[in-house]
Amino acid sequence: MAEKRPNILAVILGGGAGTRLSPLTLMRSKPAVPLGGKYRLIDIPVSNCINSEVTRIYVLTQFNSASLNRHISQTYRFSHFSDGFVEILAAEQTPQNPSWFQGTADAVRQVLPHIRDWGIDTLLILSGDHLYRMDYRKFIARHVETGADVTVSVIPFPRDQAEDFGLLKTDADGRIIEFSEKPKGEALEAMRVDTTAFGLSAEEAERRPFLASMGIYVFNFRKLEELLKEEDGGWMDFGKQVIPATIKGGHVQAFLFDGYWEDIGTISSFHAANLDLTATIPQFNLFDTEAPIYTHARNLPPSKVNHCQISQSIVSEGSILTRAIINRSIIGVRTRIDFGAIIDDTYIMGADYYQSIEEMESDARAGTPRIGIGEGTVIRRAIIDKNARIGANVQLVNERGVREEAGPDGSYFISEGVIIVPKNAVIKDGTVV
Repeated sequence: MAEKRPNILAVILGGGAGTRLSPLTLMRSKPAVPLGGKYRLIDIPVSNCINSEVTRIYVLTQFNSASLNRHISQTYRFSHFSDGFVEILAAEQTPQNPSWFQGTADAVRQVLPHIRDWGIDTLLILSGDHLYRMDYRKFIARHVETGADVTVSVIPFPRDQAEDFGLLKTDADGRIIEFSEKPKGEALEAMRVDTTAFGLSAEEAERRPFLASMGIYVFNFRKLEELLKEEDGGWMDFGKQVIPATIKGGHVQAFLFDGYWEDIGTISSFHAANLDLTATIPQFNLFDTEAPIYTHARNLPPSKVNHCQISQSIVSEGSILTRAIINRSIIGVRTRIDFGAIIDDTYIMGADYYQSIEEMESDARAGTPRIGIGEGTVIRRAIIDKNARIGANVQLVNERGVREEAGPDGSYFISEGVIIVPKNAVIKDGTVV
């Protein structure tokens, strides 16, 4: 007789204000940040859920949730004959909870009444700003087989990466016996483990001897309710408080994930993860037909490419490119690039709409650049947000090698050496940055 499948629901945590991804998060929440030319970050965990047959999904957010809400409502609509859904649960003030979300655990605590309505026995908790592909069915199966209160997905890391994450130690059965949040020095060395126990080769175990928490969990729902009732513990965060406390007093298991995983929390990591998608063999494969990434279907026309030189790049639908030189870049939906523009190591997010001829003529009379990239403009190592208007003969190249800077009029920023042009910004003809 087949083992009964757990009654499961997923919660995707939208994160905080996303200040490290600013200015990309000035007008949207982190999960709503565009990715790969046509997707958004939230599409990654939602697609992983759908591909894993987890179709009841709440997305928790409280900062700049309008665009995320719109994307979710336009994209994920299940059959009327299914109980599947993807819904936003924005922070709300109630008589029981008069304050906003104070942390990851507090966010789940505040939405427990909505989750209880589904009568679940297992809760999958995910992050909304990670880039990876995982079959959660294996994760959940490990949790069920071991009878754990909580199962934590872990990834093996080398020393130079490990100190930026919460690290775990396990016994021979994979039970987590110790947790340390971002240890340094001797404390870091003390967290070394033999990762051959999880199936890594001796060579790989030597190279990656640390187990880092990915910040995603499977909880026995009844146990989670007990943990979040702790009134004197003040537990607001899963990684810092709930998981360490459960390790001491409960049964916490580790599930090893040994694939590509990127915590997209900074501008440099966001820029690098996007440009890696242009590689001949990228670390994250958008062309995996067995586990596709879903997003909003826009019904745009094919892209038009006129006498361009394009190498190692992704060009999204609905774009019009004319006599441009594009290298190792991502061109987002509805992007317009004019004569002689040079684009290197850049992610152009595209536009939300097309301008009419009348609108473009009006812009020309007013001396305002059209949406897109103007004639003769050169852009290197940059992120151009949606609906940006970059004029003719602009130089966005950061020849000064500046690491951090904010443009005097807010039309551009430099973060970790990457130039960012915010959403709806205007860069006038001839500007040099």
